[in-house]
Amino acid sequence: MLYNIISNRRRYFLLSLAIIIPGLIAMIYNVVTLPTHTPWKLSVDFRPGSRYVIKFLAPATEDKIRQVFQGAGFGNAEISRLGTEADNTWQIRTDSPKGEEVQNLRTALSTQVAPVDEPNSSVDSVSQRVAGEVTRAAIFASIAASLVVLVYIWYAFRSAPNAMRYSVCAIVAMIHDVLVAAGLTALVGLILNWEIDALFLTAMLTLIGFSVQDTIVVYDRIRENLVRHRGETFQAIVTRSLLETVHRSLAISLCNMFVLVALLLFGGASIKQFVAILLMGLISGTYSSIFTAVPLVVAWAERSIFGSNKPIVTNA
Repeated sequence: MLYNIISNRRRYFLLSLAIIIPGLIAMIYNVVTLPTHTPWKLSVDFRPGSRYVIKFLAPATEDKIRQVFQGAGFGNAEISRLGTEADNTWQIRTDSPKGEEVQNLRTALSTQVAPVDEPNSSVDSVSQRVAGEVTRAAIFASIAASLVVLVYIWYAFRSAPNAMRYSVCAIVAMIHDVLVAAGLTALVGLILNWEIDALFLTAMLTLIGFSVQDTIVVYDRIRENLVRHRGETFQAIVTRSLLETVHRSLAISLCNMFVLVALLLFGGASIKQFVAILLMGLISGTYSSIFTAVPLVVAWAERSIFGSNKPIVTNA
């Protein structure tokens, strides 16, 4: 099966599309339906306003909570349940309150809805300026990381023929992983009401590193084999390089996955979403290094995305 990765690259490219397209549809749906017109539901880190996480000591209903906020002048409050119905925990997003409005709201909730568990309830606020700065920083960090990866791979493999191909294909594989993680996050957000926060940016930048590390290992072996096995077809050299490195790549990735799964199962609730995004990115990064980045280099060399009848023979 592994030996046929390059020649059967069409099916792996189509599999990637089958995973990415539903995520893109979820992101477009969010852009159309969410008040923020963004691909994901944004937490207080990216939106001006306040987020209340209120844990009640008795069952509460959305209608009663909405009545309290409407009575305080927050008619546009976004209310959703967190966790299971037994948790009695609710999230409310509003414009930023002024002065003593926060305490007045919590008192009204406690008297008109149900007693509030004060130690396990919280309110977070962020201004328009801070939200804009965080968003700009997220965009800049993602672009900067991509450019650094592009230049680094080009420089590291400058002695190999057509070095820029390796850089571009690595970036395409990295974008593949970002789209997989971002799309799945949007899908899960629709189901579990996830909101992305600053940790989402950290997870995305970390998975960029995961995406590239295995790709570089395979690329480096291809560069070595281009010299060792002169006269072989480029596809044969690439397949040989994959066979020589795949076990190492899988072993490293599996060790990382075991740690992330342990954190996902036994870690704190505050990091579960962060860990889940990292796990999705790591799985996608391992897959793309073998089934996307390297086959793309061959497809570019052969000028055929699905395979060529004229294999290229290397001279160096």
